[in-house]
Amino acid sequence: MELGGESGCWFLYYAYGSNLLRERLLLRNPSAVLCALARLQDFKLEFGHHQGRTSSVWHGGTATIAQSPGDEVWGIVWKMNTCNLSSLDKQEGVEDGIYVPIEVNVHTEAGKVLTCRSYQMKDYVSGPPSPQYKKVICMGAKQNGLPTDYQEKLEAIETNNYAGPVPIMEEIEAAVKAEEINSA
Repeated sequence: MELGGESGCWFLYYAYGSNLLRERLLLRNPSAVLCALARLQDFKLEFGHHQGRTSSVWHGGTATIAQSPGDEVWGIVWKMNTCNLSSLDKQEGVEDGIYVPIEVNVHTEAGKVLTCRSYQMKDYVSGPPSPQYKKVICMGAKQNGLPTDYQEKLEAIETNNYAGPVPIMEEIEAAVKAEEINSA
């Protein structure tokens, strides 16, 4: 995909958590376009609670990336309109100080290095994700064909076994069903 020319209107966003799943991202950012699969080197995927507080949306730890030499995190590069930046920041909890935007260089399968916006949780206490949150990440990894060994790593993540309602999960599942109906 050609990325040049109109860089003033677009930015690249590197997703490694729930926004791996197209339907999750498109709930709030309908103009996002899938650009590439990519890996972030010398980082690892972690789950945590911002300032020790469990996510009220997901009822468990949420994903973040931490520097870790020799490790890698696989994810998706989305091309997004700059008018969606505040919506994305809001979804990521930037104004609440939960995540901070960071710039990362990721490597695509085609060997390109792309500079992307991503998010890192600050001030967190490690904690397992809810089964619902893990499911969204695994669905996104599968949907986008992330490497099999990485998908297996995601499937092996321990959860907190939360079994209560997760309203956003219902919204996502409805969007996935609608997508299946539309593409049938």
